Amino acid sequence: MSDAAGDREDQFTTIVADGNWMYIKGEYKKAIESFSMALTLKPDERDCYVGRSKCYLNMGMYENALSDAEASLKEDTTFFEGLYQKAEALYYMGEFEFGLVFYHRGQKLRPQIQEFRLGIQKTQEAIENCVGSPSSVKLEVKGDLSFLQKDEERTQPITTVEDLTKGKKQQTQKTPRNEKTTKKIFGEFYDDKIYLESLLQDEGLVRGKTKGGESLKDVIRSSLTYLDACTEFSNHEKLINEQGRENKTQQKCSKSRPRAPSERANYLLKSLDKIDAELTCGNAEGSLKKAKHVMKLVQRWSEKEVPNKQEVLGSLHSCIGNALVNLGDMDKALVHHQKDLELAKQCNHSGAMSRAMDNIGKVYAQTGHFTLAIEIWEKKIPLVRGALEKTWLFHEIGWCYLKLDRYEEARDYGVRSLAAADEITDYKWQINANVLVAQSEMKLGNLESSVASFERALTQAELQEDDYVMNSIQKALDEAKHQLSQ
Repeated sequence: MSDAAGDREDQFTTIVADGNWMYIKGEYKKAIESFSMALTLKPDERDCYVGRSKCYLNMGMYENALSDAEASLKEDTTFFEGLYQKAEALYYMGEFEFGLVFYHRGQKLRPQIQEFRLGIQKTQEAIENCVGSPSSVKLEVKGDLSFLQKDEERTQPITTVEDLTKGKKQQTQKTPRNEKTTKKIFGEFYDDKIYLESLLQDEGLVRGKTKGGESLKDVIRSSLTYLDACTEFSNHEKLINEQGRENKTQQKCSKSRPRAPSERANYLLKSLDKIDAELTCGNAEGSLKKAKHVMKLVQRWSEKEVPNKQEVLGSLHSCIGNALVNLGDMDKALVHHQKDLELAKQCNHSGAMSRAMDNIGKVYAQTGHFTLAIEIWEKKIPLVRGALEKTWLFHEIGWCYLKLDRYEEARDYGVRSLAAADEITDYKWQINANVLVAQSEMKLGNLESSVASFERALTQAELQEDDYVMNSIQKALDEAKHQLSQ
């Protein structure tokens, strides 16, 4: 990279950091100026569009917020932060049905993010307030709606182990407004609302169509939605104004109270979430880039400004290491995970030490240094909390011993992994542990024990209806039986 390009990159990083900082402080106009300046340097930087969209949304400039959200989705329509901003903008514009579509799409892509579920809930309630049950609303969006599936509430694993339980869908009930409250809310439009609702009760009328072919029922409902949207706009503007007055009052009353540390903590938490989110959705380069930018900021801040500076730097080294693993640069990844471990030891933070040892062991195992992986992971054992982590760790140590042809140690760790998996009834790890035990017993010549473990693994795989796993275990079981019969 040339010096000019490097200076340009540093300038861009600084401007974006200033924009994020202004946003957290609530100085939205200044934040918009920073994001706009950053976009002149990198016109396609989607995070800048999202940041500016958030500012516009907080200022009540919903059209601008929507425009920036759509710009962030120009290159990648699955960018979940852009989808959320688009859904939010549509919601506050009163386009509830359209907003609901994008909340659903975002939830399907990232079901572990609570904001999408809350967005669906509040939008359904808004629609219900307007026209009744959400199930009766006809969405007018054309195109690919394949993402609106019945399994919209399904879960995805956010750890190394899949959640095999399916949660029940929660149903929310909305208390209907009484007539006095409704009249107060709608004001001069109250009579129009009553009239439109009475038209909906006319079955003969609602089955009709306009000259343009549009359903009269849809026209009436759209009108009702518009009325409620007007109310939403008014209420939201009042809320923003009230919050603004409250914030000014709080600022006057708390001038002597330092706010910077808490603001920085909030910024760091949000940044770490974004770094992790990028890696989770497969954008390792984006995650690495964000982590490096935040690290430059933190390194400039003092211990007074960030009391837990060492812990934060350790977390950032961990994030950078994980991103580098995904990018295949194992040597650099190992360096960052080792720095994470050093900082964790300095802070005497057992959780951070456990995390770093976990990651260092993974790098060693993936690069074939099984003895080193075992060494670091066995040091981690006293720091392990919970059966879920135990079953994973014991399995990985056992697998490394198997690779080193140390079959007795492999079997013993397989048995320990199985005990932990049984404790929490985790089918996936029960299968893995049984297979590890079976492979070790076969290498040791204990064929009857090997067959028994393979059969237990096969039974559990059949319960999960996993054809690929079943076929693999069946082949190994047939081989074990063949050897036993000889």
